[in-house]
Amino acid sequence: MSFTPLMVSQQFHEILDQLEHTTDHLFITGRAGTGKSTLLRLFSGTTRKRVVVVAPTGVAALQAGGQTIHSFFGFPPHLFGPGEIKKSRYAKLYQRIDALVIDEISMLRADLLDRIDLHLRINRGSTEPFGGVQLIMFGDLFQLPPVVTREEAGILQSWGYDAPYFFAAKVLESPFSWSRIELTEVYRQQEKRFLRLLEDIRTSEADEDTLQELNERYAPHAEPGALTLILAARNAKVDRINQTRLEALPGPERQYLASITGKFNASVYPTDAILRLRSGAQVMFIRNDPDGQFVNGTLGVISGMTDDSVEVEIAREGQESRKLNVEKISWEVIRYGFGGPDDQLTREIIGTFEQLPLRLAWAVTIHKSQGQTFDKVIIDLSGGMFEHGQLYVALSRCRTLDGISLHQPIQPQDIRVDERVVDFYLHGG
Repeated sequence: MSFTPLMVSQQFHEILDQLEHTTDHLFITGRAGTGKSTLLRLFSGTTRKRVVVVAPTGVAALQAGGQTIHSFFGFPPHLFGPGEIKKSRYAKLYQRIDALVIDEISMLRADLLDRIDLHLRINRGSTEPFGGVQLIMFGDLFQLPPVVTREEAGILQSWGYDAPYFFAAKVLESPFSWSRIELTEVYRQQEKRFLRLLEDIRTSEADEDTLQELNERYAPHAEPGALTLILAARNAKVDRINQTRLEALPGPERQYLASITGKFNASVYPTDAILRLRSGAQVMFIRNDPDGQFVNGTLGVISGMTDDSVEVEIAREGQESRKLNVEKISWEVIRYGFGGPDDQLTREIIGTFEQLPLRLAWAVTIHKSQGQTFDKVIIDLSGGMFEHGQLYVALSRCRTLDGISLHQPIQPQDIRVDERVVDFYLHGG
């Protein structure tokens, strides 16, 4: 696995040292582009601790190289009370953990963190919070929030939770000691003016001047292509744009079939199981290449196709284009276990998905763009933003303000930030 130079920053060194040589409970956060995912991968890939990485969703778990919370702890998919947590037949597994890493903590509900705490106490035979396991959380609460229905919100309130976010969990209340670490260096954007605008949107401090400056990027007739893509809120719109563009291309279409083994839920397929491509199709890489030829989010154009591989032409502004031969690669669903002579913590592959690491990319949803970086984007706000942090995620995907075009002007109601999150960052944690 290759790591980018940002990992040698002094702050990264200090955090890695703290993670490795202390049992401190930590929440590692920071604005988009500060390297949270990179730091997580570096720690989990180099630590000598027995570490388990989990995430709230299947997609997040796949990206983090871990297991879903529900799968790892054997939790049901619905809300459940503490009385439903019992001693597990896999108790030995939980007893071997030194540290629990939770990625995308912004999407984790408070009650679920309390259930994790109780589960570990019961199965480790300990009264300490999380059964004595070091808790390490990664994420940005100003990005995508937990998905909570109106009915679930009422139940959470009746259970005494005043917010759905993880920081409202009862286990985190005093005397439990935990710290927040804010990653401060942004690697994605360098322009101070753009960073200021992004921070105003992130923390809901945008005023009329902020909106006016962003809305100078209003370009209602901007079109995708030439390595520019549309970011839209809804899947249906993205699928329609991609299929229309694909079918408008001349030349024959090829279909690439994924090879799927074991337990790999269709809801977390990283790309289409039947990937339809034509020469000239704009595509996006959805994996990092260990050899560094492309990263998750790199855009390119199909320039050749064979039965088993494709040629992708990649170009960035100011650089010569280059062509890569791209073959299928494998994603793995893992399950933690224990085994061997010393009953060590193990990672078992229980499912694989082998496919070209590409998806059509004239358009992509804001949700699926999280964690990626682009040179040029067109943001489609039709229908408005419907989740907290959605506009911030969209804007912060781009390296520069000049690289952004807006199909609709930003309206004040598009800036959806939960004031409970703002209060937590100012006064809590």
